[in-house]
Amino acid sequence: MGARRPTLESLATELGVSRQTVWNVLNRPSVVAEPTRERVAAAVDAAGYVPSRAGRQLRTQRSHAIGIRLMPTFDGINGHILDTFVHELAEHAHRSDYRLALFAAANEADEIATYARMRAANEIDGVVLTSTTIDDERIAWLLENDVPFVSFGRPWRRDVDASTAPHDWVDVDGAAGTEAVTRRLLADGHSRIGYLSWPAQPDVGGDRLAGWQRAMRDASDERDLSTLIAECSNDVTDARRAARQLLDRGVTAVVCASDTLALGARAALGARSADARRVPIVGFDDTPVARALGISSVAQPIVRAARTSVSLLVSRLAEERPPEHVLLSPSPVFRDSEIATPSLFESVGTIQEKEITNP
Repeated sequence: MGARRPTLESLATELGVSRQTVWNVLNRPSVVAEPTRERVAAAVDAAGYVPSRAGRQLRTQRSHAIGIRLMPTFDGINGHILDTFVHELAEHAHRSDYRLALFAAANEADEIATYARMRAANEIDGVVLTSTTIDDERIAWLLENDVPFVSFGRPWRRDVDASTAPHDWVDVDGAAGTEAVTRRLLADGHSRIGYLSWPAQPDVGGDRLAGWQRAMRDASDERDLSTLIAECSNDVTDARRAARQLLDRGVTAVVCASDTLALGARAALGARSADARRVPIVGFDDTPVARALGISSVAQPIVRAARTSVSLLVSRLAEERPPEHVLLSPSPVFRDSEIATPSLFESVGTIQEKEITNP
């Protein structure tokens, strides 16, 4: 039989001090005299004592756990973004003495029901919400039930500016990313730059589309942009079909809403003549697939987004304060040999930092 797990009582008995003294050294070291504090701390380290999480939860009524739903795998190419975010979230939560309470849910209603159960059982202190949608019912429920949370993604609303949201959020400025790569292509001499888009909505897809539109409108006030846009689902085969439409319309470069769409566009180019294949393609998300195939893309600052999300939620749990909104800047990464040098194969930080915090 292995050695018994050390407890506050066993440590106190071994050291000849009270149980309260050991507890104070662990939780309020400033109230213990230095010689005693050092002796007890050394004994705690030597014994490998780990405070009981259950005991701490009973004392503080806090679980030190953050709830987050594992979203369904929708795309083997772009799905890595949320995988990376959750991994980094766990790393930064651990450094703040929190752990992630991961769960799966069939849909948003099931996700809300899970939050309700976990909150009632004191299994979570707060929530990190991901994959925000238009008029997101999860946001409404969390606000109504006074559950501390931060969303990775803006609260997309048709009639309300995200900067007025009554909760913390962190997001990546997709419009800045597509605008930067479009301006780069314009500077390289391209005038007919196509955009391969998800169905236009006031959400992530609409945000990325807006950046391309902004750059193109600045280049020519008279341009009919509708002829340079092709919509498709986030699917390689569908993207290939939509990209053919753009190529048939004579576009000389293509900016895409995701790396999945960029892969479809590249497949469409593969069926063309050698000269026709000299069309730069830029995706979004800078996935491992884009890096492996040398596709230009826009990289999201996922590590920074996770770190900021944890920081906001931990501070929210510690004290009441006004909501904060942080918009992070992505980074264009040019790998396509058809995009002009000198920064070929380098990450080009052409976006002005737009991180904002609303007091």
